[in-house]
Amino acid sequence: MLTTGDTFPDFALQGVVSTDPKTAFKDFDQASDKGKWKVVFFWPKDFTFVCPTEIAGFGALNGEFKDRDAVIYGVSIDSEFVHLAWRQNHADLKNLPFAMLADVKRELSTALGVLDKDSGVAKRATFIVDPDNIIRFAYVTDMNVGRNPQEVLRVLDALQTDELCPCNWQKGEEVLKAA
Repeated sequence: MLTTGDTFPDFALQGVVSTDPKTAFKDFDQASDKGKWKVVFFWPKDFTFVCPTEIAGFGALNGEFKDRDAVIYGVSIDSEFVHLAWRQNHADLKNLPFAMLADVKRELSTALGVLDKDSGVAKRATFIVDPDNIIRFAYVTDMNVGRNPQEVLRVLDALQTDELCPCNWQKGEEVLKAA
């Protein structure tokens, strides 16, 4: 699995950005949102149980990420058409403020090393990628355990200070000074 310090791989994926079939689909690649921080998180499958709780959790914090000059990309191995159907049929996903990317060929999940070899789906992985396309945070949970989007936001805040941040540091608190 790629981890902190590694370059985030090149990708070209179709994303779903709305529930309207006429305007829902948009192409995304490594140059999309150039110069911004990126939070890229993967979930195993659409139309499941834990996944929409995480996706809605990131959606609820989208404004906070945007305030930090970061964009969110959600990714699974499902097609853009499955993403669209899920958004149209799940109340918590209808107004999702970020793109759901379709890694149907499993190229991005394979390049990152987050494709589960037994099930063939992406693991519950999260990456924070800096404006220079370097992975600064990598986080993977078990398939049955949802992640904490608030913790991802806290880590982004810490990374953006470019300082030493102690355990449980929160934005606005003092950072550590090396002696």
